[in-house]
Amino acid sequence: MSVETTGAAQGIAQSAGARVRDYLALLKPRVMSLVVFTGFAGLVVAPGGLHPLLAAVAVLCIAVGAGAAGAINMWYDRDIDALMERTRKRPIPAGRVAPDRALAFGVTLTLFSIMLMGVAVNWTAAALLALAIGFYVFVYTVWLKRRTPQNIVIGGAAGAFPPMIGWAAVTGAISLDSFALFLIIFMWTPPHFWALALYRANDYAKAGVPMLPVVAGKAKTRRQILIYTSLLVPLSFAPLVLGMAGIAYGAVAAVMGTCFLLLAVQVLRERGGRAARRMFRFSILYLFVLFATLVIDHVSAAAFAQRAGG
Repeated sequence: MSVETTGAAQGIAQSAGARVRDYLALLKPRVMSLVVFTGFAGLVVAPGGLHPLLAAVAVLCIAVGAGAAGAINMWYDRDIDALMERTRKRPIPAGRVAPDRALAFGVTLTLFSIMLMGVAVNWTAAALLALAIGFYVFVYTVWLKRRTPQNIVIGGAAGAFPPMIGWAAVTGAISLDSFALFLIIFMWTPPHFWALALYRANDYAKAGVPMLPVVAGKAKTRRQILIYTSLLVPLSFAPLVLGMAGIAYGAVAAVMGTCFLLLAVQVLRERGGRAARRMFRFSILYLFVLFATLVIDHVSAAAFAQRAGG
């Protein structure tokens, strides 16, 4: 084989690899990972059981559905993504993926994830998955994001559905317990995104996105972050009150909630962007630790009950 042929083959392989990476980037993998984990948590703590293969399929459908919504979001927002420093290198504004291909990719994955969830698991979970994707695309992306500073408050519901979807995959129903998990993420979303918006306000202003710091100012945003965090912390004890979790979860929720509140107070008092950055990063850790503890607590309690019964 000649040097030219070898070089051409390597070039084709590198190009194919780049295309795969670009399509994976359309799925917003960092966002998807937290969505998938909370969906997995809902599946684990739900009463009853699900065959491991079906459980894996349910988690896969949640992941693919979340990624599909992200791809459609990137297709619709390609004009403002090109204006923002944080998003201008995404595959579509950077010219690495054609808009029509990105849309087709997102729609195909949407239909695949919903149908697979319905056929393999149950149609209640599939309906909730369809509702979550539709809410993110049509309510948040198309309707709210460019029109109101409350875009994150209302639109954040889309990211709060995964625990309910996981729960429904096992039980085939919606319950107060699963709704409590939904509410925790729903109340977590505004302080999480507003912390990001505080130090990215210029980006949003440049793109004409009416995030709260752009429209109402940073001082009001800081107050709203503290208000929503203050509402979130007591709500995080709902799994303990409802009997989904034990004292270990309650202790972790108390510690993490106290840290979250202290960061919110720091954001209120400090005028720079460092406190907001710290809060944004911690908010991701907060939600992960909360749901991880919920899973560990539930699994430990089930194992202890099994040993006691044996």
